[in-house]
Amino acid sequence: MSLLVKNASQVVVVCAQKQKFLKSQDIAQQFIVLESTSVAIDESGIITHIGPLQEITSTTPESQFEKIIDASNKCIIPGLVDGHTHAVWAGDRVHEFALKLKGASYMEIHKAGGGIGFTVDKTRAASEEVLLDLYLQRLKLMLQNGTTLVESKSGYGLDTKTELKMLRVIEKAKSLQPIDISSTFCGAHSVPKGMSESDATHDVIENQIPAVVEAMKNNEISVDSIDVFCEKGVFETESSKQILLTGKEEGMMINFHAEELNYIGGVEMGASIGATAISHLEEISDEGVQQMASSNAIAVILPTTAHILKLKHPPVKKMLEKGVIVALGTDFNPNAYCVSMLTVMNLACIMFRMSMEESLVAATLNAAASVGKSDMHGSIEVGKWGDLVLFDAPRWEHIIYQMNASEIISHVIKKGKVVFSK
Repeated sequence: MSLLVKNASQVVVVCAQKQKFLKSQDIAQQFIVLESTSVAIDESGIITHIGPLQEITSTTPESQFEKIIDASNKCIIPGLVDGHTHAVWAGDRVHEFALKLKGASYMEIHKAGGGIGFTVDKTRAASEEVLLDLYLQRLKLMLQNGTTLVESKSGYGLDTKTELKMLRVIEKAKSLQPIDISSTFCGAHSVPKGMSESDATHDVIENQIPAVVEAMKNNEISVDSIDVFCEKGVFETESSKQILLTGKEEGMMINFHAEELNYIGGVEMGASIGATAISHLEEISDEGVQQMASSNAIAVILPTTAHILKLKHPPVKKMLEKGVIVALGTDFNPNAYCVSMLTVMNLACIMFRMSMEESLVAATLNAAASVGKSDMHGSIEVGKWGDLVLFDAPRWEHIIYQMNASEIISHVIKKGKVVFSK
């Protein structure tokens, strides 16, 4: 056997019946915290036992484990899952933060040539090697904050050449560091300078997606999902639908931005075409909430963006009450520079009145479901990957309650290997 983590004060397994997700009404019945518990992980990184130490050692003596961690006075949660990031880019936008503090809106900055357009210029100019180095630095910080699975988008190229460059960077990073990565093609992140929405839609459908598919067939990249910024003045609902369906026809899951700044019916459109996940949702309608609940499209909520841009809060409490599956993400990007799902969970509780149980489920099992990976990620269950976060606290809630909770993390374990420790 590979690893034994023994005698933890509390182990939040999240669930124990291989659930793919948990809705709010399920959490009260199915959210599980075990006391005085140990976890065994085999050589392949799979959890084999969860329970009292004597139960594990009765079949596998401690001498047979390659490594033992005494988790007395520690708590354990599943490795965190970041459901939405834009982490491959060059050029920060700290100057825009100052503009926002003076009252400039996101779209005002965008129309003046800042925002996504600024980052596109810097990313196009950067080499693949530079982008990879920056990306790896960011992933390292995410790992230190307990993230073991991350969704990662392209989208700062807006042309075939740069979008492929970003996707290759994501692909290379998969083998160079421990975090598992779910890759998303987001060539429709913005309308490029000099193009109309119609021109940009045509380019994504006729040029970018075929090039991505060809690169996938040649095993240069692996892409799980397709994304589009479905927004008034960017890609309207019909253009977004065309792009998303084209990606779906090529085997990509639909996982896109909608209803962030304006209501344009993007959620209803997404639910009608089988979206796996829809992000932001500050301006979602009551009908959109109902359709997400009925279709089991996962709401990926991004507290950092609503906080930084001073947006109206998405109606998270209503979503939870109506049966929408809620996940969380950092939305890490030059506009919302946050690598920590710990911070996101804290903000979600304070800003949206999520319970700590709801927040942790949203940052583990449900976020994994939003990228189609909750079969092996997002909970501590026999048969799943041994992805664990250990921290020094008397109760598990401290990982959300403490605003600088990364300071109490003692170990991050990925597939049974200690990949970060203090």
